[in-house]
Amino acid sequence: MRRKLFLSLLIFCALIQPARVQEKVQPPKPAAETPQIAKPAEAGLSLEQFAALSQKLSEPNGYFDTDNLISNETSYLHVMGKMRQMKINGGAFIGVGPDQSFSYIAQIRPSIAFMVDIRRDNLLQHLLFKSLFAMARNRLEFLCLFFGKPVPADLKSWDARSIQEIVAYVDKTQKETKLFDTTHAALQAKIKSYGIKLNDSELATIKRMHLEFFTSGMDLKFTSHGRGSRYYYPNYRDLMLEKDLTGKQCNYLVSEDDFRFMKSLQERNLVIPVTGDLAGNHALKSIAVYLNEHGEKVSAFYTSNVEFYLSRGDDFDRFAASVKLLPRSANSVIIRSYFNGTFGYAHPQSVSGYYSTQLLQTMDSFVKEFSAGGLQSYTDVISKHSLDLR
Repeated sequence: MRRKLFLSLLIFCALIQPARVQEKVQPPKPAAETPQIAKPAEAGLSLEQFAALSQKLSEPNGYFDTDNLISNETSYLHVMGKMRQMKINGGAFIGVGPDQSFSYIAQIRPSIAFMVDIRRDNLLQHLLFKSLFAMARNRLEFLCLFFGKPVPADLKSWDARSIQEIVAYVDKTQKETKLFDTTHAALQAKIKSYGIKLNDSELATIKRMHLEFFTSGMDLKFTSHGRGSRYYYPNYRDLMLEKDLTGKQCNYLVSEDDFRFMKSLQERNLVIPVTGDLAGNHALKSIAVYLNEHGEKVSAFYTSNVEFYLSRGDDFDRFAASVKLLPRSANSVIIRSYFNGTFGYAHPQSVSGYYSTQLLQTMDSFVKEFSAGGLQSYTDVISKHSLDLR
């Protein structure tokens, strides 16, 4: 009887064992069921999304007393060597001003870029840039469209030419008014297709901007309202031919590969023009919200010398509080410009022959210093925690 009972138990255990094994190896839930944060760069944005995002992030138009058609910072590339050493790349880029930011973007290769300026005119100029990238097949055609010059018959062969050869071609080639008019009409059609609402006055402003490049050519300089151009301001040609502190030329038009990266980013609608005050209550904070929602961190934030103007009152605290909200990594940096005449002396990192000085600081150190109450003046901003660029 006991022997029969024991055999019955063995048979029962054998029968139920496979069910236990099967229970242990149940396959995991498909990966698709795990929530994923979609990054806009994976497929780009549609024109509808591009226009809606620009509008959503923007604030009302503000005022600043410069045209800002080109930069006045001859030192703008001096941070490049250090950023390469730090391996700063990817992520999101935030910058102010016209196209000097494109050189930072071309080196960093971010997945999305936000061009923020208090003046809506800057947004209009970036729409002009966007249309130029759309129409240009290479660097030379980009400049020819910009300055109203005919392209050579062997345009494709210029892909491998140096920036010096390209500049020489644009300089020696006569501009053509009829060509400019035809080109600008095509650019205006492109700009209207982007979905950002523009009135007749704004379209006229875009034409005025393009006309200034046509009229002055590569001798165009930064100007301020009511003040003449300073003798030490660079022209457009100077900015293209500038070098970093290692002696490398790295303007976005030096390399066809860099130009094509910028063209691709623009064509995927991932260079977002935003009208916004860096000390305002909306634009920068909204960019922070957007980046957090899409799982993206800021790689570089180019502020030029905007902090100088913000440090005159409570604006700086509002700006710094917004910076604190931006998602960042230990390697995220702020790129800023200091003008040596601001306090009558040169910054310790100033380079002989340059009126402007480019400075680099990690965003983490900026946020920590601000939170500890250590940024009480513009002198504090430019003197504390700046990375050694040499």
